[in-house]
Amino acid sequence: MASRIIEFFGYAPTDDSALARRARTDMRCPFIRDNCQKTLSDKTISGVCTLQPMTSGPVICCPYRLYADEYRILHDVAETAFRGRVELVPGNLAKMHDVPPGKIKVAVFGKRWGKELRLPNRGRAGGYFVDWVLARLNDKDVLEEFVAVEVQSIDTTGNYQAERDAYLRGKTYSGSSTAGFNWENVNKRILPQLIYKGHVLRRERLCKQGLFFVCPRPVYDKIKERLGGNLMAYDSQPGALSFLWYDIGASVQEGKLRELEKKGEFVTTVDQVATAFTSPSNLPARNVYEEAIRAAL
Repeated sequence: MASRIIEFFGYAPTDDSALARRARTDMRCPFIRDNCQKTLSDKTISGVCTLQPMTSGPVICCPYRLYADEYRILHDVAETAFRGRVELVPGNLAKMHDVPPGKIKVAVFGKRWGKELRLPNRGRAGGYFVDWVLARLNDKDVLEEFVAVEVQSIDTTGNYQAERDAYLRGKTYSGSSTAGFNWENVNKRILPQLIYKGHVLRRERLCKQGLFFVCPRPVYDKIKERLGGNLMAYDSQPGALSFLWYDIGASVQEGKLRELEKKGEFVTTVDQVATAFTSPSNLPARNVYEEAIRAAL
Protein backbone atom coordinates (compact mmCIF):
# COMPACT_ATOMS: atom_id res chain seq x y z
CA MET A 1 0.00 0.00 0.00
CA ALA A 2 1.38 3.38 -0.98
CA SER A 3 1.20 6.12 1.63
CA ARG A 4 2.87 9.30 2.75
CA ILE A 5 3.79 10.80 6.08
CA ILE A 6 1.59 13.75 7.01
CA GLU A 7 2.58 14.26 10.64
CA PHE A 8 6.22 13.97 11.68
CA PHE A 9 7.20 14.73 15.28
CA GLY A 10 3.79 16.37 15.52
CA TYR A 11 4.09 18.77 12.58
CA ALA A 12 3.71 18.55 8.83
CA PRO A 13 6.94 16.96 7.55
CA THR A 14 7.65 19.97 5.32
CA ASP A 15 6.94 22.52 8.09
CA ASP A 16 9.96 24.83 8.16
CA SER A 17 9.01 26.73 11.32
CA ALA A 18 11.44 26.92 14.24
CA LEU A 19 9.15 24.74 16.36
CA ALA A 20 8.92 21.98 13.77
CA ARG A 21 12.66 22.03 13.02
CA ARG A 22 13.45 21.84 16.73
CA ALA A 23 11.07 18.90 17.22
CA ARG A 24 12.79 17.01 14.39
CA THR A 25 16.29 17.87 15.63
CA ASP A 26 15.52 16.91 19.24
CA MET A 27 13.27 14.01 18.17
CA ARG A 28 10.64 15.12 20.64
CA CYS A 29 6.92 14.52 20.74
CA PRO A 30 4.94 17.74 21.29
CA PHE A 31 1.91 15.79 22.51
CA ILE A 32 3.59 14.28 25.58
CA ARG A 33 6.40 16.88 25.72
CA ASP A 34 9.05 14.19 25.88
CA ASN A 35 11.23 12.17 23.53
CA CYS A 36 9.32 10.38 20.79
CA GLN A 37 8.36 6.93 22.06
CA LYS A 38 7.59 5.31 18.71
CA THR A 39 10.47 3.21 17.37
CA LEU A 40 11.23 1.21 14.25
CA SER A 41 12.17 -2.48 14.34
CA ASP A 42 15.84 -1.57 14.89
CA LYS A 43 14.87 0.69 17.85
CA THR A 44 15.52 3.86 15.83
CA ILE A 45 13.14 6.65 16.81
CA SER A 46 10.38 6.83 14.23
CA GLY A 47 8.82 10.26 14.66
CA VAL A 48 5.85 9.33 12.46
CA CYS A 49 2.50 10.20 14.03
CA THR A 50 0.11 9.87 11.09
CA LEU A 51 0.22 8.30 7.64
CA GLN A 52 -2.15 8.90 4.77
CA PRO A 53 -2.78 6.12 2.24
CA MET A 54 -3.08 7.34 -1.32
CA THR A 55 -6.68 6.13 -1.55
CA SER A 56 -8.14 7.23 1.81
CA GLY A 57 -7.90 9.70 4.66
CA PRO A 58 -5.21 9.97 7.35
CA VAL A 59 -4.63 7.21 9.89
CA ILE A 60 -3.06 7.95 13.27
CA CYS A 61 -0.40 5.26 13.72
CA CYS A 62 1.08 6.30 17.08
CA PRO A 63 -1.01 6.08 20.27
CA TYR A 64 0.82 9.05 21.79
CA ARG A 65 -0.73 11.22 19.08
CA LEU A 66 -4.02 10.61 20.88
CA TYR A 67 -2.67 12.37 23.99
CA ALA A 68 -2.87 15.82 22.38
CA ASP A 69 -4.37 18.79 24.19
CA GLU A 70 -2.98 17.78 27.58
CA TYR A 71 -4.47 14.27 27.45
CA ARG A 72 -7.89 15.55 26.48
CA ILE A 73 -9.11 12.02 25.78
CA LEU A 74 -8.88 11.30 29.52
CA HIS A 75 -11.05 14.35 30.22
CA ASP A 76 -13.52 13.14 27.60
CA VAL A 77 -13.73 9.70 29.18
CA ALA A 78 -13.96 11.03 32.76
CA GLU A 79 -16.68 13.55 31.93
CA THR A 80 -18.65 10.90 30.04
CA ALA A 81 -18.27 8.32 32.80
CA PHE A 82 -18.77 10.55 35.85
CA ARG A 83 -21.27 12.96 34.26
CA GLY A 84 -19.87 16.28 35.31
CA ARG A 85 -16.96 18.69 35.23
CA VAL A 86 -13.83 16.90 36.35
CA GLU A 87 -10.34 17.72 37.54
CA LEU A 88 -7.75 15.10 36.75
CA VAL A 89 -5.07 14.62 39.40
CA PRO A 90 -2.06 12.27 39.37
CA GLY A 91 -3.04 9.25 41.43
CA ASN A 92 -0.25 9.55 43.99
CA LEU A 93 -1.17 13.20 44.69
CA ALA A 94 -4.95 12.92 44.64
CA LYS A 95 -5.55 12.93 48.41
CA MET A 96 -3.37 16.02 48.83
CA HIS A 97 -5.05 17.98 46.06
CA ASP A 98 -8.05 20.28 46.53
CA VAL A 99 -10.39 20.77 43.61
CA PRO A 100 -12.64 23.78 42.96
CA PRO A 101 -16.28 23.58 44.09
CA GLY A 102 -18.50 21.89 41.54
CA LYS A 103 -15.73 19.72 40.11
CA ILE A 104 -15.30 15.97 40.54
CA LYS A 105 -11.89 14.83 41.71
CA VAL A 106 -10.54 12.06 39.48
CA ALA A 107 -7.34 10.24 40.39
CA VAL A 108 -5.42 9.21 37.27
CA PHE A 109 -3.22 6.12 37.26
CA GLY A 110 -1.07 5.69 34.19
CA LYS A 111 2.27 6.41 32.59
CA ARG A 112 3.56 9.97 33.21
CA TRP A 113 0.82 10.63 35.73
CA GLY A 114 2.81 10.00 38.88
CA LYS A 115 1.98 6.38 39.51
CA GLU A 116 1.02 3.26 37.60
CA LEU A 117 -1.05 0.63 39.36
CA ARG A 118 0.68 -2.50 40.57
CA LEU A 119 -1.49 -5.53 39.94
CA PRO A 120 -0.76 -9.19 40.70
CA ASN A 121 0.66 -11.18 37.83
CA ARG A 122 -1.45 -13.73 36.00
CA GLY A 123 1.21 -16.42 35.77
CA ARG A 124 3.97 -14.86 33.69
CA ALA A 125 1.70 -12.50 31.82
CA GLY A 126 -0.07 -9.46 33.22
CA GLY A 127 -2.88 -9.91 30.73
CA TYR A 128 -5.35 -7.68 32.54
CA PHE A 129 -3.24 -4.53 32.80
CA VAL A 130 -4.88 -1.48 31.22
CA ASP A 131 -3.33 1.77 30.02
CA TRP A 132 -5.27 4.03 32.38
CA VAL A 133 -7.49 3.86 35.43
CA LEU A 134 -9.62 6.90 36.26
CA ALA A 135 -10.88 6.78 39.84
CA ARG A 136 -13.66 9.03 41.14
CA LEU A 137 -13.18 10.23 44.72
CA ASN A 138 -15.83 11.86 46.88
CA ASP A 139 -15.31 15.00 48.96
CA LYS A 140 -13.77 12.88 51.72
CA ASP A 141 -11.28 11.35 49.27
CA VAL A 142 -12.98 7.96 49.44
CA LEU A 143 -12.96 5.87 46.26
CA GLU A 144 -16.49 5.66 44.86
CA GLU A 145 -16.00 4.12 41.44
CA PHE A 146 -13.51 3.79 38.60
CA VAL A 147 -13.29 3.12 34.89
CA ALA A 148 -10.48 1.60 32.85
CA VAL A 149 -9.21 3.02 29.57
CA GLU A 150 -7.31 1.34 26.74
CA VAL A 151 -5.69 3.54 24.08
CA GLN A 152 -4.50 2.02 20.81
CA SER A 153 -3.68 3.15 17.30
CA ILE A 154 -2.59 0.67 14.62
CA ASP A 155 0.74 -0.93 13.76
CA THR A 156 2.27 -0.35 10.36
CA THR A 157 3.62 -2.74 7.75
CA GLY A 158 5.98 -1.99 4.89
CA ASN A 159 8.53 0.78 5.05
CA TYR A 160 8.61 4.57 5.27
CA GLN A 161 12.27 4.93 6.22
CA ALA A 162 13.48 6.65 3.04
CA GLU A 163 10.75 9.28 3.38
CA ARG A 164 11.48 9.69 7.10
CA ASP A 165 15.23 10.10 6.47
CA ALA A 166 14.62 12.74 3.79
CA TYR A 167 12.53 14.85 6.17
CA LEU A 168 15.12 14.52 8.92
CA ARG A 169 17.68 15.98 6.52
CA GLY A 170 15.34 18.85 5.66
CA LYS A 171 14.77 17.53 2.14
CA THR A 172 11.55 17.14 0.19
CA TYR A 173 10.32 13.69 -0.81
CA SER A 174 8.40 13.37 -4.04
CA GLY A 175 7.64 9.66 -3.95
CA SER A 176 5.53 7.55 -1.63
CA SER A 177 6.32 4.97 1.01
CA THR A 178 5.34 1.31 0.98
CA ALA A 179 3.98 1.58 4.51
CA GLY A 180 0.52 0.23 5.21
CA PHE A 181 -1.42 -0.93 8.24
CA ASN A 182 -1.62 -4.25 10.04
CA TRP A 183 -5.41 -4.44 10.14
CA GLU A 184 -5.22 -8.11 11.07
CA ASN A 185 -4.19 -6.93 14.53
CA VAL A 186 -7.84 -5.99 15.05
CA ASN A 187 -8.62 -9.72 14.96
CA LYS A 188 -5.47 -11.10 16.53
CA ARG A 189 -4.77 -8.63 19.33
CA ILE A 190 -7.16 -5.72 19.82
CA LEU A 191 -10.52 -7.50 20.03
CA PRO A 192 -9.31 -10.49 22.09
CA GLN A 193 -7.69 -8.10 24.60
CA LEU A 194 -10.83 -5.98 24.90
CA ILE A 195 -13.00 -9.03 25.47
CA TYR A 196 -10.68 -10.51 28.10
CA LYS A 197 -10.13 -7.27 29.99
CA GLY A 198 -13.82 -6.45 29.78
CA HIS A 199 -14.65 -9.72 31.53
CA VAL A 200 -12.01 -9.06 34.20
CA LEU A 201 -13.37 -5.60 34.90
CA ARG A 202 -16.96 -6.79 35.14
CA ARG A 203 -15.95 -8.68 38.29
CA GLU A 204 -14.85 -5.41 39.94
CA ARG A 205 -17.68 -4.09 42.12
CA LEU A 206 -16.55 -0.44 41.78
CA CYS A 207 -16.02 -0.61 38.02
CA LYS A 208 -19.59 0.45 37.38
CA GLN A 209 -19.21 1.48 33.73
CA GLY A 210 -16.71 -1.00 32.39
CA LEU A 211 -13.93 -0.44 29.87
CA PHE A 212 -13.42 2.53 27.54
CA PHE A 213 -11.51 2.01 24.31
CA VAL A 214 -10.01 5.06 22.57
CA CYS A 215 -8.71 4.71 19.02
CA PRO A 216 -8.39 6.46 15.64
CA ARG A 217 -11.55 6.52 13.53
CA PRO A 218 -10.24 4.06 10.88
CA VAL A 219 -9.48 1.53 13.64
CA TYR A 220 -13.03 1.79 14.93
CA ASP A 221 -14.32 1.40 11.35
CA LYS A 222 -12.33 -1.85 11.00
CA ILE A 223 -13.63 -3.12 14.34
CA LYS A 224 -17.20 -2.38 13.28
CA GLU A 225 -16.60 -4.09 9.94
CA ARG A 226 -15.08 -7.15 11.64
CA LEU A 227 -17.97 -7.45 14.08
CA GLY A 228 -20.56 -7.26 11.33
CA GLY A 229 -22.12 -3.92 12.27
CA ASN A 230 -24.91 -5.51 14.32
CA LEU A 231 -23.87 -4.59 17.85
CA MET A 232 -26.70 -3.44 20.07
CA ALA A 233 -26.31 -0.14 21.92
CA TYR A 234 -26.54 -0.12 25.72
CA ASP A 235 -26.40 2.42 28.51
CA SER A 236 -23.23 2.48 30.63
CA GLN A 237 -23.22 -0.39 33.13
CA PRO A 238 -20.87 -2.98 34.66
CA GLY A 239 -19.55 -5.00 31.74
CA ALA A 240 -19.98 -2.13 29.29
CA LEU A 241 -17.50 -1.57 26.48
CA SER A 242 -17.46 2.06 25.30
CA PHE A 243 -15.74 3.02 22.05
CA LEU A 244 -14.51 6.60 21.47
CA TRP A 245 -12.85 7.40 18.16
CA TYR A 246 -10.85 10.40 16.95
CA ASP A 247 -9.29 11.91 13.84
CA ILE A 248 -6.84 14.70 13.16
CA GLY A 249 -8.27 18.00 11.97
CA ALA A 250 -7.60 19.97 8.83
CA SER A 251 -4.18 21.22 7.76
CA VAL A 252 -2.86 24.22 9.69
CA GLN A 253 -0.28 26.92 9.12
CA GLU A 254 3.38 26.26 9.83
CA GLY A 255 4.33 26.02 13.49
CA LYS A 256 0.88 24.77 14.49
CA LEU A 257 -0.38 21.31 15.43
CA ARG A 258 -3.49 19.87 13.88
CA GLU A 259 -6.46 19.51 16.21
CA LEU A 260 -7.48 16.14 17.59
CA GLU A 261 -11.20 15.81 16.90
CA LYS A 262 -13.60 13.45 18.61
CA LYS A 263 -15.68 11.80 15.89
CA GLY A 264 -17.99 9.46 17.75
CA GLU A 265 -18.90 7.30 20.71
CA PHE A 266 -20.72 3.99 20.99
CA VAL A 267 -21.56 1.95 24.10
CA THR A 268 -22.23 -1.77 24.00
CA THR A 269 -21.30 -4.70 26.27
CA VAL A 270 -18.39 -7.08 26.35
CA ASP A 271 -20.83 -9.95 25.75
CA GLN A 272 -22.11 -8.31 22.58
CA VAL A 273 -18.56 -7.90 21.29
CA ALA A 274 -17.56 -11.46 22.23
CA THR A 275 -20.63 -12.93 20.53
CA ALA A 276 -20.12 -10.87 17.38
CA PHE A 277 -16.40 -11.73 17.30
CA THR A 278 -17.06 -15.48 17.33
CA SER A 279 -20.30 -15.36 15.33
CA PRO A 280 -20.42 -16.67 11.74
CA SER A 281 -22.45 -13.63 10.66
CA ASN A 282 -19.67 -12.00 8.66
CA LEU A 283 -18.57 -14.90 6.47
CA PRO A 284 -17.48 -14.71 2.80
CA ALA A 285 -19.58 -16.20 0.03
CA ARG A 286 -19.90 -19.98 -0.17
CA ASN A 287 -17.29 -22.04 -2.02
CA VAL A 288 -14.60 -19.34 -2.06
CA TYR A 289 -11.91 -22.00 -1.46
CA GLU A 290 -13.22 -24.11 -4.33
CA GLU A 291 -13.21 -21.14 -6.67
CA ALA A 292 -9.67 -20.18 -5.63
CA ILE A 293 -8.43 -23.72 -6.28
CA ARG A 294 -10.10 -23.88 -9.69
CA ALA A 295 -8.64 -20.50 -10.63
CA ALA A 296 -5.18 -21.61 -9.53
CA LEU A 297 -5.43 -24.80 -11.59
